[in-house]
Amino acid sequence: MPEPGAKTVIEATDEQMVEETERNEAMKAPAHRDVRTGRSPGRVAWDRLKVDKVAIVCMVIILFFILVAVFAPFLYSLQGVDPVTGAEADPYTVHTELVDFNGLPTVGASSAHWLGVEPRLGRDLFARWAVGARPSLIIGFVAAAVSTLLGVTLGLLAGYVGGWTDRVITWVTDFFLSLPILLLVIAIVPIMQKSIAGDADLTAEQTSSIRFYVLIAILIVFGWMGLARLVRGEVKSLREREFVQAARAIGVPTRQILFKEVLPNLVGPIIVSASIAVPAYITYEATLSYLGVGLVEPTASWGRTIADAQNLFATYPLWLWPSVIGLSLLVLALSLLGDSIRDAFDPSSRR
Repeated sequence: MPEPGAKTVIEATDEQMVEETERNEAMKAPAHRDVRTGRSPGRVAWDRLKVDKVAIVCMVIILFFILVAVFAPFLYSLQGVDPVTGAEADPYTVHTELVDFNGLPTVGASSAHWLGVEPRLGRDLFARWAVGARPSLIIGFVAAAVSTLLGVTLGLLAGYVGGWTDRVITWVTDFFLSLPILLLVIAIVPIMQKSIAGDADLTAEQTSSIRFYVLIAILIVFGWMGLARLVRGEVKSLREREFVQAARAIGVPTRQILFKEVLPNLVGPIIVSASIAVPAYITYEATLSYLGVGLVEPTASWGRTIADAQNLFATYPLWLWPSVIGLSLLVLALSLLGDSIRDAFDPSSRR
């Protein structure tokens, strides 16, 4: 039998328990609370790039030059009709009536020619500057994309398969790295041009077209080695990791291991390498055109323009400086963007 007043004590205890339960429920976090989830390295790098002011400025500059190259005909069509020739500006039509007997332009920058006209030939300089961005961008991005694909493929095979495959690919890589690339390119371009043309007499347009594709091929052939060595080293480390060993133990096909398990862990180094390769290839194209083994007339190219204008830069600076400034800004923006991407994928960087 309970003592007198025990019922009252039990009821009081029940009320305290109810109050305690209600208080605990009130203190619980709301159902919509923000729960942090894991983020992939790519997402982390993108979040860091979005707040990197240098990367944002560089992307704006690169986008500007891409738009200039894509919409070049529309841009130079905005210029007025020349009052002397009565013709609209374009990058290829020669107007000798706009230059004097010394070859110097008789007209300067105007609404019909925003950057003036070219000495000796009278072609519109703004039209040639806008169209001249195309070869540099196409060669840079295409060569970087294909050489990256080639370097990743050979690096994956060498690092994962090993054995004789690794030895052969490593030997070929070291052999190509030991070659003087610039001297070889200067010698190879005319040889390949001659072998493609045979005994036929080529026009200037055909010569420039052949050299355009030859330059892309040469940059691809001599541009994959660094990335291949980087990927090989990373793959040799990854193939000993537990998740790769587990996939091999349960019989996952090699191709699936490479593309589903190994390759996603190499996205960061691959993107960084490709972003650094683009400005290097653009510089190569301009340098080779400047040396006379790249693109030739009448194709508009910044490197070709710089080579032609170097002797008249003091007399007519509008011929030289737009191409110099455009090439310098584009290469600088691509280089700084590559550095920003590298820092974004580097966990130890505080940038």
